[in-house]
Amino acid sequence: MKRRSFLSAASVAPLLGVAGPALASGNADDGTSSSGEFDIVAKFVGPGPSGVAVLPDGRMFVSFPRHADNHAGATLGEVKGGVVVPYPSAELSLPSDRAPADRLMSVHGIAHDSAGRLWVIDDGKLAGHDIPEGAAKIVCIDPVSNRVTHKILLKSPVMLPNSHMNDLRVALSAGAKGTVFVTDSSFGDEPAMIVADIATGQTKRVLAHHVSTQAVPGFMAIVEGEPRRYVPHHPQMVSGGADGIALLPDESRLYYAPLTSRRLYSIPTRALADQSLSDEALAAQIRDEGEKGTADGLCFDQHGRLYTTNYEHDCILRRDPDGSFAMAVRDARILSPDGICATRDWIYCTLGQWNRLPSFNEGHNRRQPPYLLIRFPVDPIKPLDAMPGMTG
Repeated sequence: MKRRSFLSAASVAPLLGVAGPALASGNADDGTSSSGEFDIVAKFVGPGPSGVAVLPDGRMFVSFPRHADNHAGATLGEVKGGVVVPYPSAELSLPSDRAPADRLMSVHGIAHDSAGRLWVIDDGKLAGHDIPEGAAKIVCIDPVSNRVTHKILLKSPVMLPNSHMNDLRVALSAGAKGTVFVTDSSFGDEPAMIVADIATGQTKRVLAHHVSTQAVPGFMAIVEGEPRRYVPHHPQMVSGGADGIALLPDESRLYYAPLTSRRLYSIPTRALADQSLSDEALAAQIRDEGEKGTADGLCFDQHGRLYTTNYEHDCILRRDPDGSFAMAVRDARILSPDGICATRDWIYCTLGQWNRLPSFNEGHNRRQPPYLLIRFPVDPIKPLDAMPGMTG
């Protein structure tokens, strides 16, 4: 693994289509040059990566959904020894004749709870096919035994024919055995939030018509220098409703955002977990946290700082507890930053190039493997000095 993978402004110029002399002359936008430092943890060929979760012991898991590419590889894998190992087994992660409820169809978001268990959301969608009964589900895997310990099937009326169960977070402090929160960004135009009680398996679809889960009409973004508009049923870019989701370290509040929006919202975790509350009661407790840019994945670090991926500016931003923003990393290679997670020392993020799919580019596949998994430090690495009395 390369210890530091950082491009200077001069070296990044060819990637951006800007000549080196133009940068040197000052007639170029400084905001397009690289900022921050990151490692390339892994490069993937074949299926593109989406979700990522790294356990406290360093075990690393990546998802490879099949809703855009019905591939024959693992939909959930553990990255170890330089290979992707189907997880929790080849029988569950690889395509098979098993019933949809008894295997992993298309894993998207991944997270781990405070007890160290791995949770995944299976959107159940295979490219070119409808979602069969039992395919969409929440699955918990014990990484010690590598066995499935919980499985919650998502059925009607929680599950719609055009649902896209996208990402999830788990709060063990909410409910008798905890609560799972899932964003349904929707393959159509019916997004919502899904709440699942771990103890009972009871699920509820909430906030299906609230502004905080909806794509913004007339939304436009500049993606790789091209203007892209949100046009329902005629997509020009990756778009949808409730998508990014993150849980404060103390699990007191859940943050989330629609994919096709620049706003950020939050709600008390216990309120959202209470399935007896109406949408009106929940809406009264939602807080508009202001703008955060165009984001897909969201995550918090141990200091309560929120990281937001940004597919418009090839970057990842950090939002501090006071609401201020800072640039974490920016680089021409950070294309469609997607799944993101934090460990004590690092922020990990997958770069799936989803904006380059044929469905957004008049049938042309513009993706160029390898797809990257990167990481950057939570706290900047301080320079050292061997001179006496120097601390950096």
